[in-house]
Amino acid sequence: MTLKKVKAVRVPLQEAEPVRKYLRQQHVLREDVKIAKDGAYLYLPVTTVPSTLSSSTVVTRSLELKAAKPHCYKNLVKIPKSLRDELPTSYDVVGDIILLKLPKTLVNYQNEIGKALLETHPHIRTVCAVNPVSGELRTRKVSIIAGEQRTLTTHIEYGLSFDVDVAETYFSPRLASERRRVASKVQSGETVVDMFAGVGPFSIMIARYANPRIVYAIDKNREAVRLAQQNAKKNHVLDKVEVICADAADARRLIPALADRIIMNLPFSAYRFFPVALSIAADYSIIHYYDIMREEAIQARIEALEKTAKEQGYVLSNMTARTIKSYTPREFYIGIDITARKRADVA
Repeated sequence: MTLKKVKAVRVPLQEAEPVRKYLRQQHVLREDVKIAKDGAYLYLPVTTVPSTLSSSTVVTRSLELKAAKPHCYKNLVKIPKSLRDELPTSYDVVGDIILLKLPKTLVNYQNEIGKALLETHPHIRTVCAVNPVSGELRTRKVSIIAGEQRTLTTHIEYGLSFDVDVAETYFSPRLASERRRVASKVQSGETVVDMFAGVGPFSIMIARYANPRIVYAIDKNREAVRLAQQNAKKNHVLDKVEVICADAADARRLIPALADRIIMNLPFSAYRFFPVALSIAADYSIIHYYDIMREEAIQARIEALEKTAKEQGYVLSNMTARTIKSYTPREFYIGIDITARKRADVA
C-alpha cells in the first residue's frame, strides 16, 4: 500500500454523500487517492477547497493511492493480435453511454470490448454497439454490450441538459459546437423553424442563448417530441419553444408565420425537403442546411439547391460548404449556411 499526503475535507459520515457529489461536480475531488473513513468522519481528498466550503474542516492526511488504470481501452481487450488494428479509435459519448460502431470481425469480442471501455471510463455506465441511423424516425439498432441495461441518459452541453434515448431518438454529441455557433447567429426577435428537431438540442440552444421571438421545433418521432418537450421544460424555455409532432413536409400548414431562420438537420434527405423550407421562408431568410456526402458531390448538390430555389422565386447566396465531421473515410457531414432572398419580380 502506497500512501500520499494530501489535503482532505473532513466531513461527518451523515453529511458526506452530498459533499462528495458537490466536490466531484466542481472537479476538485481527487481521483488518484482513496477516500478514507475514521470513526464518525470521512476524509475526501481534494486538489483545492471551493470557497463555498471554506468553513469546512480541512486537514493534511496520508491517504492510500489508487492503482493506476490503463488510459486506453485497447490495452485491456484480449483479442487475436491480427484484429487489434480493427478496434475503433473513436466513438460517441452521450451522457453516461458510449455508442460504438463495431466491424463484423469484432462482433464475437463485443462484450470484452464493452467491459474494457467501462473500466477505462469511470463516468460511463453503459456501452452500446450501434448501427447507422436509418428510417423516417432517425433511429438505429442498439445492442447493450456492457454495463447497465438502459438506453435513456442525460447529456450536458454548454450548460444545458438533454434527456436522450439513444435507441429511440437521434442525437449527435459531435454537433455541440455547431449548435452553439448557430445560436450565436440568431438575431433578436427572429422566428426560427427547426424542421427535424429530434430531442430539441438546436431549438433549446437557440432559445436559451439567443432571443428569438419563437422557435418551432418539428419532428414526427413521438418519443423525440416527448423528450423535446421535457427538455424545453427542464431548460426553462417553454415560453420560446413550441414543439410540434408532425411531418416536416406539412410545415407550410403548421407554421403560422414565415421563418427568418430555418434549420435542416436531416443528413441524406434534407435536399428532398428544400422546397418545403422555401415555402415557409420569409423574403430574406437564413437556412442552415446539413447533409452527408462525398466531397466530389458537394458542388452538384449546391447547384441542385439553387435550381430548386429559382423555381420558387428565390436567389441563394453565401453557399460555402463546411466540413463538420467525418462520417465514413470518404463521406463527410457538411453544413451550408444559405442566404435566401425572394426575387423582386416575384409577388
